[in-house]
Amino acid sequence: MSLERSVLAFAGVMVLLSVVLTYFMHPNFIWLTIFVGINMFQSAFTGFCPAAIFMRKVFGLKSEKELALDA
Repeated sequence: MSLERSVLAFAGVMVLLSVVLTYFMHPNFIWLTIFVGINMFQSAFTGFCPAAIFMRKVFGLKSEKELALDA
């Protein structure tokens, strides 16, 4: 799986998790949803994504471009 797809999957899981936590645990978990949304929005313009940096360093994931060059 590429880095880009992993980041999208992680963001989706975090949004769904935060909605479930907001509904079942406490309304303040909505702030997690807001944080994820803001991070996705700023990442679209700046290209900076802390989750991508973490996944690249810890899991060794490669971007779509790197995977295409390896093939």
